[in-house]
Amino acid sequence: MQNRAEVVEQNFLRRVNAGDLPAPLSDTSPQQAGLSPAQAAAIFESQALSRILDLHSRKLQARGESFYTIGSSGHEGNAAIAAAFRHNDMAFLHYRDAAFMIQRSKQVPGQTIAWDFLLSFAASAEDPIAGGRHKVLGSKSLFIPPQTSTIASHLPKAVGAAYSIGLNRRLKLNGEMPDDAVVLCSFGDASLNHSTAQGAINTSCWTAYQRVPLPLLWVCEDNGIGISVRTPQGWVEANMSRRPGLHYLRCDGLNFADVYAAARHAESLVRKRREPAFLHMSCVRLMGHAGSDAQQAYLSMKEIEAHEAQDPLLHSARLLIEHGILSAHDIIEMYQSTTERVVKAAEEAIRRPKLLTSKSVMASLTPPRRAVAAQTEYDDAYQEARERIFARERVQMESPQHTARLINWALSDLMLSHTDIILAGEDVGRKGGVYGVTQKLQEKFGSHRVIDTLLDEQSILGLGIGVAHNRLLPIVEIQFLAYVHNAEDQLRGEAATLSFFSQGQFTNPMVVRIAGLAYQKGFGGHFHNDNSFNVFRDIPGLIVACPSNGWDAVSMLRESVRLAREEQRVVIFLEPIALYMTRDLHEEGDGQWTYPYLPPQENQHIGFGQIGQWGKGKDLAIITYGNGYYLSRQAAKALEQDGVRLRIIDLRWLLPLPEDALLEAIEGCERVLVVDECRRTGSVNEEIMTLLMESGWDRTQVSRLCAEDSFIPLGRAATCTLPDRDGIVEAARALLGHILLAKAE
Repeated sequence: MQNRAEVVEQNFLRRVNAGDLPAPLSDTSPQQAGLSPAQAAAIFESQALSRILDLHSRKLQARGESFYTIGSSGHEGNAAIAAAFRHNDMAFLHYRDAAFMIQRSKQVPGQTIAWDFLLSFAASAEDPIAGGRHKVLGSKSLFIPPQTSTIASHLPKAVGAAYSIGLNRRLKLNGEMPDDAVVLCSFGDASLNHSTAQGAINTSCWTAYQRVPLPLLWVCEDNGIGISVRTPQGWVEANMSRRPGLHYLRCDGLNFADVYAAARHAESLVRKRREPAFLHMSCVRLMGHAGSDAQQAYLSMKEIEAHEAQDPLLHSARLLIEHGILSAHDIIEMYQSTTERVVKAAEEAIRRPKLLTSKSVMASLTPPRRAVAAQTEYDDAYQEARERIFARERVQMESPQHTARLINWALSDLMLSHTDIILAGEDVGRKGGVYGVTQKLQEKFGSHRVIDTLLDEQSILGLGIGVAHNRLLPIVEIQFLAYVHNAEDQLRGEAATLSFFSQGQFTNPMVVRIAGLAYQKGFGGHFHNDNSFNVFRDIPGLIVACPSNGWDAVSMLRESVRLAREEQRVVIFLEPIALYMTRDLHEEGDGQWTYPYLPPQENQHIGFGQIGQWGKGKDLAIITYGNGYYLSRQAAKALEQDGVRLRIIDLRWLLPLPEDALLEAIEGCERVLVVDECRRTGSVNEEIMTLLMESGWDRTQVSRLCAEDSFIPLGRAATCTLPDRDGIVEAARALLGHILLAKAE
């Protein structure tokens, strides 16, 4: 079969030269749209460059010099959308939006957009956005956070970014975007059907329906097909044209003047009314889904040729010629001279340096540190404000308290000290959280800073990612650990990858509080009593903190916020539900699991990667975390009665595992028991056992006690599959064996 990329290009040149141009599908002229001749010509230049880059990328791929050739051909009408908006209106783009980015670059002096694209095609380390890690559409100076082959995962954070504009204004804070900015988010008709897209659009409608400002433009680029699956005719309009709180507009993506007119209308509406709108742009897809896609397997030749006959560049050429803006000769000359420049530049781009080592690839996994405002001065004004927010808790603060209350007070102090912190999640406001951890915080700091969200974990995490794009620091809550599985790609595909694919130019620092782990009384099932955090362990760059007690929780939460503010990290703060209200360790009323609350200026600092240790014995070291640490402390009483001298290591930081600190803490011990309240398969116990073996420990010296590979049942059986105090004692005795026997003798 003939190369369709070559056919598309030959058809364009032949038909323009012959004056054989397609009939218009819409009547809007450049003049009617408010475009000057120079503006119309500039839009076409962007469309032509986008097409030429697509075509040459495929040629380079055939030579082994370019990679991932999914292109923008057929979608070039989006250049006119870029022309209708400002460069600092943040744009989360569809992967077919090269023409948009090219057109936007014309608003900012000093751009080298064609060269930048070619470096990206060649996976060069000099690619200014991703540094050769992927072909992405992104630019810091153009307010375009990088996107790869996203399938709607960028929509939730677009809602968050749009929401943050008004939020910053209400909080009197300065963001990355100006107060009157808007946010754009584009996607395809196939992506519209993804649950993530439906959830995000629903969230925008839910927000706007309550008259909360949300300056957001959704752009659906409808080419009628998703890889090989067709979109039912009329589906997008039927689905989106009657949504409450959402303005629906449509345009002909083959007519850049029609697109520009609709985009200008949308821009005015969204910017002035601060309400979301949905721009439905019809277009075609040329040359298949991507370079490797053989579209003849699912489209007839008649259909392929019909799409090619509606090439938007042909329609643009007709508009320019009909309205006396450019001649056919001018268009051909522009196209050919641009091609020559691209070909010449490409030969240089493919020779530029590449990423060659794991170190260079991974360099951007960890974001750069950033300068932040100085720590709050603990002056008289601060002390007066603190007295006010803790007025009703003053008596309670004089005595040790359980973990839930200590976390609440730590959040209060953090929000007092850092006015850019917002707290968001389902039920966190008026109710104060399912377990009361956020009680009174909305009363103290207002509904703009303590935000009750709708029930949608993707939207909750997207809110956090989006507001972080605009200089706010989110602490978002996922109500139960298992619910994060509904939204894990917001962490894996968006939050944790942003620095990686932008060389640290874009970051979304955030703290995600999650109530989780097992041992709850009265709960069962795989949603409310889940003992697996493995989903996080597979995400490079993520941090997971898990305090076992209130004393640690306060300091670790403060450190997690520091990691987010200063080091721009994404931190999961995993709070063991069963220990929220726990007060006693060995006997009822002993109060050994309650702790005093120290204000920030008296903070007991637990740094990132700093482990906890109880005891100094060398017979046995128990390595554990969370509920396991609590149970191991209970087991220690019986083991000490056996004469065992032991120490208990509380990991605290589960990802990345503090390997050096852990090995140092168990040095000189005879035996090591790993107690993991999560499942035997895939959990942190496997990583610890591997570390021990690789560090020279003999298999007879170490053992592990883990939860079974099972979901958690209800009622009295709720802890049957989990480690308990007696099980830890038994496992320790079995491991110690001859040591106990010698002590007995």
